[in-house]
Amino acid sequence: MSYKTILIHIDPGKRCATRVEVAIRLALQYDAHLVALYSLAPVIFPGYLMAQVGAEIIAAREKAAAEEVARAEADFTRQALTAGLMNVEWRKTIDDPVDAMSIHARCADLVVIGQSDSADDSGVAPDFPERLVPAAGRPVLILPKIGSFPTIGKRVLIAWNASREATRAVTDAIPLLKLADNVSVMAIDPKQGEHDGSVPGADIALYLARHGVQVEVKTDYGADIDVGNEMLSRAADLSADLIVMGCYGHSRLKEWVLGGATRTILESMTTPVLMSH
Repeated sequence: MSYKTILIHIDPGKRCATRVEVAIRLALQYDAHLVALYSLAPVIFPGYLMAQVGAEIIAAREKAAAEEVARAEADFTRQALTAGLMNVEWRKTIDDPVDAMSIHARCADLVVIGQSDSADDSGVAPDFPERLVPAAGRPVLILPKIGSFPTIGKRVLIAWNASREATRAVTDAIPLLKLADNVSVMAIDPKQGEHDGSVPGADIALYLARHGVQVEVKTDYGADIDVGNEMLSRAADLSADLIVMGCYGHSRLKEWVLGGATRTILESMTTPVLMSH
């Protein structure tokens, strides 16, 4: 198993170049085809405002949008060529970013996106990551809104509770885990959930060992803080450059409602996170 097609989300945000840099590095590492998708839904004026806005203003906005797409494509192409990556593809769409990314993700092994940032004028809805991860059907690598990432996957923290979501995330991360220098499995307060054996995390560690991944298991009992913040604290202690975890939540009235740990990580991440649902 490897990542042979990587899909990256492109937008006008200031952090896009950092995201592209990471995706290019991963594509080179795995000899993968990199697909860049510029997905940004256009601004649609309500009918009652159309007459007030005027055709000239609408035309000016459309021209500015087209120029932005051209600039983004030029920047992406320049970054790829500078890094020596030739196996790239540029796509663009005016569909809803979640819908578009989900469709294109179906023929990809890994999706790369950024954490939501209200201070970054990316034009992407703040709930983009939390909607995309359950919809994509693929592992989604989410990069924090601050910082640089010279390495991803050298020191990995796996959040493990033997759930379907965690199992999917671990399996999806195997290409990264095989190249890691250190992999830690953390089971927090195992009395609160079902686990895979008498020693929480032992069975998944053995499973990964059969894939050539050496794992250290750590169990935290009775954490004084919530699970999400405990994971962030543990990642900091280990100097982890990647967290692997399941995305938890449920659908309610056509809205995806996140679990507490998932929401905490998406809002407060300081380390890249690979999530699967």
